[in-house]
Amino acid sequence: MKKIISSFMMLSVFTLVLAACSSNENTSDGKQKPTKLVISTWGFAEDFFRPEVYEPFEKEHNVEIVIDSGNNADRLNKVRQANTDVDVIYLSDYYAQQGIDDGLFEKIDHSKISNIDKIYDKAKAPNGDEYGPAYTIAQFGIAYNPDEVSKPISSWKDLWSKDLGEITIPSITSTTGPMFLDAASKVSGSNEFNEDKAFGQMKKVLPNVVKEYGQTSEFVNMFSQGEIAAGPIMEMYFGDLQEAVPNAKFVSPKEGGYAVMNTMNIVKGSDQKELSEEFINYILSNEVQEKSAKAKIDSPVNTEVKLSKTEAKGLTYGEDVVNRLFVLDMKFVNENSKQWIDRWNRELAH
Repeated sequence: MKKIISSFMMLSVFTLVLAACSSNENTSDGKQKPTKLVISTWGFAEDFFRPEVYEPFEKEHNVEIVIDSGNNADRLNKVRQANTDVDVIYLSDYYAQQGIDDGLFEKIDHSKISNIDKIYDKAKAPNGDEYGPAYTIAQFGIAYNPDEVSKPISSWKDLWSKDLGEITIPSITSTTGPMFLDAASKVSGSNEFNEDKAFGQMKKVLPNVVKEYGQTSEFVNMFSQGEIAAGPIMEMYFGDLQEAVPNAKFVSPKEGGYAVMNTMNIVKGSDQKELSEEFINYILSNEVQEKSAKAKIDSPVNTEVKLSKTEAKGLTYGEDVVNRLFVLDMKFVNENSKQWIDRWNRELAH
């Protein structure tokens, strides 16, 4: 009798466990509950990304996409502190390299992301063959107000002109700060990056500088209020400048602009690695890349995306444009960034 009761109790417990599992995996109407995929990104243009990008992927893969938003540094620090359940993280190549150096990301098998074969070579592995691709490339060049300068700007060295007027430059701690330091090295006449020459050249531009900017909004405010005539900026923000100053111009310096790449990586320990790779592949698809480009959200890296002249306006678009862009070695940048920041603060703090 005891054996019968014991067997009955075990069967009851097993049934309850199965019921609990079933309730966790299925919705009230019997359908399987969607898998949660956590995406860490900047959080801008949510009204575009949610219906146009996230929802189609959710429907196709029975996934619930959860967004964890914030700036590069804050989101990367959350991963460092293991204070997040993020699966895929979007970061500029500058911050992505920090995450790689800290061992925070999974290695990716690029053969499982077929759309990588369709993107610009520069975008395929900006931080190394084992890590994530760039899904967009922005250009770092120069914006200026033609009504406030004596002649058109066409070169990095024009920012050093005594006749130019007042300008702003990016802080060394910003994503584009090391790029402008590299541009200063080029203006000094050095073919390869030379730290001493770069800092020497930076001292020569300071008389023109009103203020360093850390956020693009600061650049826009100074430009719109007439406090500056020009400055280096990412092309993706040029639309904001034109809203304030319709006559504004953006130029890719004749020496070459710089590629600013936003990447996607899978956070180490994610239990959704295959699904994350599917998502990365999806973001690189012609369909998503074209949607994002035509909405003026992101410049496409997929070379199969075809845009009209009007659609391409304000975007970093076309192989001829992308091939001219300089790409910094972000591993080298991160290895030297502390030294550059210390030296900048000692010699150039403005």
